Amino acid sequence: MKYYIIAGEASGDLHGSNLIREIRKKDPDAQIRAWGGDLMSAAGANVVKHYRELAFMGFVEVIMNLRTILKNLNTCKRDLVAFNPDCVVLIDYPGFNLRIARFAFDSGFRVHYYISPQIWAWKQSRVNIIKKYVNRMLVILPFEKDFYSKFAYQTDFVGHPLLDAINLGSYSFNMGNDQRPIIALLPGSRKQEISSMLPLMLQATSQHVGHRLVLAAAPSIDRSYYDSFVAGYGVEIVEGNTYGLLSVAHAALVTSGTATLETALFRVPQVVCYKANPISYRIARALVKVKYISLVNLVMDRQVVTELIQDDLNTDRIQTELNKLLGDTMDRKQMLDDYDQLRGMLGGVGASERAAEIMVLDLKQHATA
Repeated sequence: MKYYIIAGEASGDLHGSNLIREIRKKDPDAQIRAWGGDLMSAAGANVVKHYRELAFMGFVEVIMNLRTILKNLNTCKRDLVAFNPDCVVLIDYPGFNLRIARFAFDSGFRVHYYISPQIWAWKQSRVNIIKKYVNRMLVILPFEKDFYSKFAYQTDFVGHPLLDAINLGSYSFNMGNDQRPIIALLPGSRKQEISSMLPLMLQATSQHVGHRLVLAAAPSIDRSYYDSFVAGYGVEIVEGNTYGLLSVAHAALVTSGTATLETALFRVPQVVCYKANPISYRIARALVKVKYISLVNLVMDRQVVTELIQDDLNTDRIQTELNKLLGDTMDRKQMLDDYDQLRGMLGGVGASERAAEIMVLDLKQHATA
């Protein structure tokens, strides 16, 4: 079979690479052409466009690069038709991929969507596009299946691929001669996030002399940007080894995002931090239809980790909530117990294998129908 896979971000490249490996196990003769990154290429896909050329985030940036985005869409459509795949596999990246879904479906290609756009949080009207142009939707969060069911659209819950990514890895962190318990600081991957969260994280942890403070740097941010914040705080900076850091951390301060789920899967008690421009925050609160901002709480549908948002995110609150998680406390034990339940709710390891099995079987059944 021939597969055309599109991932437009680093996370999509990671999950796409694991999916490709599993597809090849079940379909050894698979021909795979892709938009993705180095990991998908290493897994055996012929990557024709790197996600670095596609990563336009934010309203202003999209407008400024609209001509490039439209050019990429047209290039993708032409390349897709030329390759003539049995299946188009779309991985998240909804602004681009939902447009490709419509084109691919109208062109007669089978369309599978792996990792649903977060339309349950906002832009729920996109469900109508998905119902019309996506043959199979494979979701990775348990509540997503229930969400789509409300719109009379059946999906396949395969579990979260982060479990596969973490399970497949081998992680280490050089403790050196400093054996103090580590507090990990994960201030986000964008400069705006870092400038909002990191100063507060540093101020809140500056008195924890009995702990080792280690900051996980985002690969897209130059080291010198962090240096301007951490000077005088005695904080170590780790580059390219966030999972290694989490594998040994005692507790963490984490900016909201996928990192909250990664931290939970490494069983590191955490405090979730989020602060945005006041106007942007008010607009987001009006548009976003969810009770929580962290994936941990969203999946569990209750507060497992404390979320400090906007005015609640201050030095005193961070210190108070962090102290509850240090040492042998009841709050720490409860959070770790909840993490174990979370892992079970995410479906266990094997999401990539389950997704590949559904895709390959669907194509075989469709070919003989």
